[in-house]
Amino acid sequence: MRHITTVTSLILTAMLATIPAAAQDRPAAPPLDATERLLATLADAPGPSGFEEAVRAIMVREMKPSADRLSYDGVGSVIAQQGSSGPRIMLDAHMDELGGVVRRVTPTGFLSMQMLGGWLDQALPDQRWIIIGSKGPVEAVTGIRDVHVVPPDERTKVFPRESLYLDVGAKDAAGVAALGLSPGDPVVPDSPFVALPGRRYLGKAWDDRIGCAVVIEALRRLRASGHPNQLFVAATVQEEVGLRGARTAADLIKPDIGIAIEGGIAGDSPGRSPEETQARIGGGPGLFLYDSSTLPNRRLVALTKDTAQAGGIPLQLDLVQGYGDDTAAIQATNGGVPTVNLVVAARYTHAHNGIIDRADFDRTVDLVVALIRRLDAGEVARLRSFAPAG
Repeated sequence: MRHITTVTSLILTAMLATIPAAAQDRPAAPPLDATERLLATLADAPGPSGFEEAVRAIMVREMKPSADRLSYDGVGSVIAQQGSSGPRIMLDAHMDELGGVVRRVTPTGFLSMQMLGGWLDQALPDQRWIIIGSKGPVEAVTGIRDVHVVPPDERTKVFPRESLYLDVGAKDAAGVAALGLSPGDPVVPDSPFVALPGRRYLGKAWDDRIGCAVVIEALRRLRASGHPNQLFVAATVQEEVGLRGARTAADLIKPDIGIAIEGGIAGDSPGRSPEETQARIGGGPGLFLYDSSTLPNRRLVALTKDTAQAGGIPLQLDLVQGYGDDTAAIQATNGGVPTVNLVVAARYTHAHNGIIDRADFDRTVDLVVALIRRLDAGEVARLRSFAPAG
């Protein structure tokens, strides 16, 4: 027994001695390309509903070189216009992400939080967050009860959001105030961007920072290639709490056609039912045929399918319950607007961490650019005509 112990000790010592060397020999991650840098910048930016300032600054910086004019609606959406004649095409992506806002501070230095957007209670305990206070960002964690004291019959239960508090390490309310924190401060997930193998990306807020990246790149390409219309790229606010910015932006744009770019729902991870969603990451852009907020224009759906087929772009069709998007607000303006919702599938939306595939991004940009180039006056008139034949 003593001999075995000695041998085991020697083996463990040798193994431990190799770990630093192995870590030093690990190849450095390849540098991010321009698209990956854009995706990382957008995903990492804090911007819960109503607090989109950091994301708006990025959108303005990236869209301005490709726009003829920038304008804003009264709630904070930014609109980049390209072209001055032809049909008015609205290309939409929302800037806000799920997050929260500080509700109150307890005498013992904990903070309660009002959630913003459609969170599952399962996604909230024991997560890291960043609170944007008056003195800058402050790291926090939502607590969780220790397994050693939770009764066995409660260990599989979901703890309701009302029972959760943010812990910033403060000893009392005065300590919280010293950090520059107070009720009304925005709270965002702390989930930095990571490039995974195979050009897949881990990060927060792919709903809808992936859409923001798509419209930026589409605007750039359309500036170079030209198009037969007036294009209005709207980066909207407060989608997650009621599609508010899309409505106010559309009021100003008065679009003839509306196209929203969203984060889709991937159903390719274990335990998912095909009746929930049919999309998978890496399968190409998605086209929603139904969601709980809107039905797309059938002719615009057909045109999108034809455009994808002509360009050799794989297209995923999906129908999702419990999902809403900005086209619901856009289509109810200007006397009625034909709309369609195009998506980049993402795993684990409305949570701290999601995964997307680079090929889906590239192909979605290809599809959007090709589709907008086909929307000339004659095509738009056809899409908007509901007069019976004959």
